[in-house]
Amino acid sequence: MLIEQTIEQLHQLKLKAMASALEMQLDSSTHQGLGFEERLGLLVDAELHDRDQRRLDRLLRAAKLKQASACIEDVNYTANRGLERPIVASLSTSHWVEKSQHVLLTGPTGVGKTWIACALAQQALRKGLSVVYRRLVRLLEELEAARGDGTLPKLRAQLARFRLIVLDDWAITPLTARNRQDLMELVEDRNGAGSLLITSQLPVSQWHDYLGDPTLADAILDRLVHRAHRIELHGDSMRKLQSPAREEG
Repeated sequence: MLIEQTIEQLHQLKLKAMASALEMQLDSSTHQGLGFEERLGLLVDAELHDRDQRRLDRLLRAAKLKQASACIEDVNYTANRGLERPIVASLSTSHWVEKSQHVLLTGPTGVGKTWIACALAQQALRKGLSVVYRRLVRLLEELEAARGDGTLPKLRAQLARFRLIVLDDWAITPLTARNRQDLMELVEDRNGAGSLLITSQLPVSQWHDYLGDPTLADAILDRLVHRAHRIELHGDSMRKLQSPAREEG
């Protein structure tokens, strides 16, 4: 009766994983020979692991990654691709996110930019860092809609809470004057307070022309480029090289 009461109390304390682990110990002969400290340690480990996993699940849902299954372990280091193991290993630590630095990932269509961006975002999530994924064109639409219904400050505050924003498909559609101003505000909000991971078919050297307004372009790129790690991908389309059953970066 006492142990059943203890299990019920664990549930009341919202220590469900610990309660389940205790029930498993009671049903397993392999745990009977362990001392109190060892068994207690296993219970605490079970609860911590469960909480970490639930936190990761919440972060993943909030991130809305386009390639949710992408992971660093599956990166394809094909020769002449422009992807070097030491650079990927360094970025996979997510120290650049902790330091509010940026990553600019460029290359032609199909070379795996989005996949690699999502794999790096996964690494940040594993470190407990909040991430959100947006295609640039969709984010600009969201900002415009929020301006129209009066919720723009709220949306900007929501974006500011993420440690990393993945901006996919940078520079595929023309910008309006308001778009440029929104980008300026976004980059400024990230300055020293958060990171951007940008993918683009357009080389960084052409971004100034893409942004249009020379003054805003200077301000945006000054905040982006000087705090950024840059990866330029080359080679054939990965969509042609990979089988339909398994896509890799």
